[in-house]
Amino acid sequence: MHIAIAGNIGSGKTTLTSLLAKHYKWHPHFEDADDNPYLNDFYEDMQRWSFNLQVYFLNSRFSQILDIRKGNKTVIQDRTIYEDAYIFAPNLHSMGLMTTRDFDNYFSLFKLMEGLVKAPDLLIYLRASVPTLVKQIQKRGRDYENAIRLDYLKRLNERYEAWISTYESGRLVIIDVDVNNFSEKAEDLGKIINAIEGELHGLFKK
Repeated sequence: MHIAIAGNIGSGKTTLTSLLAKHYKWHPHFEDADDNPYLNDFYEDMQRWSFNLQVYFLNSRFSQILDIRKGNKTVIQDRTIYEDAYIFAPNLHSMGLMTTRDFDNYFSLFKLMEGLVKAPDLLIYLRASVPTLVKQIQKRGRDYENAIRLDYLKRLNERYEAWISTYESGRLVIIDVDVNNFSEKAEDLGKIINAIEGELHGLFKK
């Protein structure tokens, strides 16, 4: 099975991926921010590096999905290929940080890839308000994230909500991170596990 976690920057995707991988003995696939050759440059000059960054993410995520589907393990993935295409790239385009020419080129490449892969069997969406995102971003203290603007996070949140409201590609669990501190409270993590169990039993019945 392919389980994926979606959510804005700072919503807790990596933490939840680790916790669920440990609980279920799933194989985790992480978004490797530290080895990304474009991320630092992007946050310093978004307009110059937006297209390069998004193509890098698209390639990386597509490769991950191919590996997941070829294997026989249950994998939990930190972020999905859909978030890049339906949230981050369109947001950069609408903010004037990616040209229409580059966005059209990028999106046609995504549509080609989308036709070759299957959606996750289960998607877990981490919903978080901007204050919660800011608090968690500051807590992890990545230097390159210090330049993230509040309006950027707000725009991303709006796109996430629009995407999730129309998501019909597979089973979906939505977690409200503002009221669920799964990284520190075992009972809150237990609530997420219970919600996942309800969806997984449905998957196993197929």
